[in-house]
Amino acid sequence: MAERRVARRYDLSLPVIIRVPTERAGDSQQGKTRDVSTRGLYFVVDEKMESGSQVDITLTIPAEITHGSDVLIRALGKVVRVERRMEDGNARMGVAAVIERYDMFRGKAARA
Repeated sequence: MAERRVARRYDLSLPVIIRVPTERAGDSQQGKTRDVSTRGLYFVVDEKMESGSQVDITLTIPAEITHGSDVLIRALGKVVRVERRMEDGNARMGVAAVIERYDMFRGKAARA
């Protein structure tokens, strides 16, 4: 199968907070990214998510990676694929999401 991705993917394992806006306000899941690009990301969480769901994504890229200051990314996206996966003997959910809109904040705003 030919590669269909246009944007370069970066293998990054970063903490990520995921909220599904249509569900109860304030509910969020914590997970880890596996790869990130400007158009999407793949992350792993404990609880099931539905393909087609809108998601609110928050992650911080640390200064060690940006070679400057921390960068906070807030993004809105949509789940395009969900798959069960085993990690360290635990069943988890792998989620691919396309990013529809994002904002970046550098420096002190990234630590807020």
